[in-house]
Amino acid sequence: MLLVTTVRSMVPSDWPTVEEIYRHGIEDGEATFETQTPKWEAFDAGKITEPRLVAVDDGGRVLGWAAASRVSTRTAYRGVIEHSVYVHRDARGQGLGRHLLDAFVAASDRAGFWTIQSSIFPENTASLRVHQAAGFRVIGARERIARSLLGAHAGQWRDTVLIERRSAVNGDD
Repeated sequence: MLLVTTVRSMVPSDWPTVEEIYRHGIEDGEATFETQTPKWEAFDAGKITEPRLVAVDDGGRVLGWAAASRVSTRTAYRGVIEHSVYVHRDARGQGLGRHLLDAFVAASDRAGFWTIQSSIFPENTASLRVHQAAGFRVIGARERIARSLLGAHAGQWRDTVLIERRSAVNGDD
């Protein structure tokens, strides 16, 4: 049963819940190498404005978010972004991640981006499955790319799986 009824643009007042969801991902140890959440100002400065989305339930509670950064400031890469999708612990396993990812992909296409990429821990099989179902493909693995500093994997070298999705509507101009 899908909890979300609306996906909309993220606004600054969403930050406390977005930060909480991000913190959950950090604490759980299967979403990121980050060790702490940024302040809103750093998050805002580091992410492109559109698409930057939140999924909310009927009561307006933020249950997940998706945002991206440019992979390079070079003009040749203007259509390439690296994204993140995070779902609240209590809302996982109910289709929310896929719903949010589909909305993010559609918004990215509307914004003119031709490639969305990300790195996912191979142990995060749920995220890999959701991304592949949404049209992402595995393009490689980065072995022992970095050490985890927190959680069950603290001190261990971690691999990541590099994925990408090429837009069917952008990139051929």
